[in-house]
Amino acid sequence: MKFTETHEWIKEQNGIGTVGVTQYAQHELGDIVYVELPEVGKDIKSGDVAAVLESTKAAADVYAPISGTIVEVNKALLEASELVNKSPEGEGWIFKIRLSKPQELNSLLDLDAYQAKHS
Repeated sequence: MKFTETHEWIKEQNGIGTVGVTQYAQHELGDIVYVELPEVGKDIKSGDVAAVLESTKAAADVYAPISGTIVEVNKALLEASELVNKSPEGEGWIFKIRLSKPQELNSLLDLDAYQAKHS
């Protein structure tokens, strides 16, 4: 699992990355009440806004940690946005992306580096 400075995580397997927000991010946002998912088939670049989380406190953009094409979204979040709070690095994943530039993974933070910045 790799992390961004903006609190997204990505887990890559066979050229597909599963993306969500970190435990830290969901804690800072508070109760998530709505998730705006990206469109399947959309091409995005690393750093582009991919999704939006709305909480009782604020709305927050979710940025693509890597460039690629959206291949799947977590439709369960449309009915149960609280999954982002309950399991941000598990069942609360937001989207899956087919990596177009896998080398971009090298510029992301590993767990130790992420925790060092946000502890």
